[in-house]
Amino acid sequence: MAIHKSALKRHRQSLKARERNKAVRTRVKNATKAVRSAVEQKDTENASKALQTASSVIDKAAQKNVIHWRAAARKISRLSKAVNDIQ
Repeated sequence: MAIHKSALKRHRQSLKARERNKAVRTRVKNATKAVRSAVEQKDTENASKALQTASSVIDKAAQKNVIHWRAAARKISRLSKAVNDIQ
């Protein structure tokens, strides 16, 4: 465990950031699952709505550096391709 005052503060900050990042990653996973399930059911209307929501969530996660911007672009690209394939 840290002893110095600054190290203790940094530890507290890292725990808060960890919780925030965890929540953002969960949002990304749930948004992705929503798109995938709509694609599996071949529901084009819900899939396109879910894709719009998912791309927004993924972009925000990349903006906050929770996931890498290239990983975000790759996720959005693959989801878009899946949605376009059912249309």
